[in-house]
Amino acid sequence: MKTFEVQFRYRDRTDETIESKVTADASSLPGAVAKATREFVKGLDRKQRFDMNKNGLEITARSLGASAEAGAKEAAAG
Repeated sequence: MKTFEVQFRYRDRTDETIESKVTADASSLPGAVAKATREFVKGLDRKQRFDMNKNGLEITARSLGASAEAGAKEAAAG
C-alpha cells in the first residue's frame, strides 16, 4: 500500500475558499482519491455539499510514498 495526500478545495456561498487535506492508504492513485473523497464528503453538512456541487470541487493528490506499515514489512523480510 502507498500513502497519498489528497487536497480538496471549493468555494462556499460567501465566496471563501474552503480547503481540506485527507491522507489515504491505497494501492493506486485513483483508489486513494476515491477513498479520500468519500471520507471528505461524509464530513460535510447539507449546505456545504450544495456549495461544493454548485461551485465545483478541485482535487489535488500527491504520493507520500509507501506507508510505514508496508515499509516495516519490507524491512523485516529483507
